[in-house]
Amino acid sequence: MYKDKVIQKRNAKERIRKRIRKKIRGTSDKPRVHVFKSNRYVYVQVVNDEVGQILTSASTLEKEFKEKNKNTKNVEACQVLGEMLAKRLKAEKIKLVVFDRGIYPYHGRIKALAEAMRKEGLTF
Repeated sequence: MYKDKVIQKRNAKERIRKRIRKKIRGTSDKPRVHVFKSNRYVYVQVVNDEVGQILTSASTLEKEFKEKNKNTKNVEACQVLGEMLAKRLKAEKIKLVVFDRGIYPYHGRIKALAEAMRKEGLTF
């Protein structure tokens, strides 16, 4: 019985992920910002879906991040991560993006990441 519930939950998450990916597409002018959140770290990738290329990325594992923030799994960490990614996108002259929150609700760490990116000047 336990395995069935785990499989059902995994399948439900996969259905949500596929439904969102059908609607959201990143281009070279307006790339997709994809967020993955584990229990310990947060990973963000900027993707051009037309050619399947990752333009830039940021995570709470990076040395640059760890110099600024000790904790990797709280709201403040996601704010710092959002600011880091926004600065990298500005360096590549990208101001418009599509935000792909994945299966996660727009709340807490995901919201803090998005708002920090907006505060740095990115438009969703």
